[in-house]
Amino acid sequence: MKRRVTWALTAAGVGAALAATYPLLLRDRCLHWGATPDEVIRELPGDDLIPDPDVLATRAVAVDAPPAAIWPWLVQMGSGRGGAYTYDWIENLFGLDMHSADRILPEYQDLKVGDVLPIGADGPSMTVEILEPERVLCLRAGNLEWVWTFALYPTTDGGTRLISRNLIATPDAPALRRLYNTLFLEPGSLVMERKMLLGIKERAERTAGDRPPAVARATG
Repeated sequence: MKRRVTWALTAAGVGAALAATYPLLLRDRCLHWGATPDEVIRELPGDDLIPDPDVLATRAVAVDAPPAAIWPWLVQMGSGRGGAYTYDWIENLFGLDMHSADRILPEYQDLKVGDVLPIGADGPSMTVEILEPERVLCLRAGNLEWVWTFALYPTTDGGTRLISRNLIATPDAPALRRLYNTLFLEPGSLVMERKMLLGIKERAERTAGDRPPAVARATG
């Protein structure tokens, strides 16, 4: 019994230390992994959809390939489509039906503004709000509390900076939920999104020499 109490007190102490340390020392790194200071403050298309977010995460990766080689991998993302290029087994624990493709899928290249992408068979959905081929893909959740933007910026060496920005608004969330989101969901999102960005990078660099399919149309 005494040992259990000791373990419980130790766990509580560790939890309290993490709760105090993360916001002060680690949160900025978590929310801005891979991004330069300029990219963190840069205004992106879609920012106006949630002008005052509770969470703003800007993460980025350098891809040794032009935007044309990255774009097909972005537009085919989604449940029952090209997946999310992250840890499928974790996503599918939640029934999201994610199966990350290792090839460009022509049947999912014709994405357009207004298309609705489900997240799992019975889950929420994301609507395409902005689509500028080889430049910007912006999605917004059906509950209007989440905006996810991918932006492609060519570099002078022929590569691309791939920026992923998440805007999240939870105005009515209780304090405990906000604390849970900060201490658990934010670090968890880094684990998944880092894997996703590196997955896109690997795929785009591998297929950069291939002839890309016709890009999605910016219509709507």
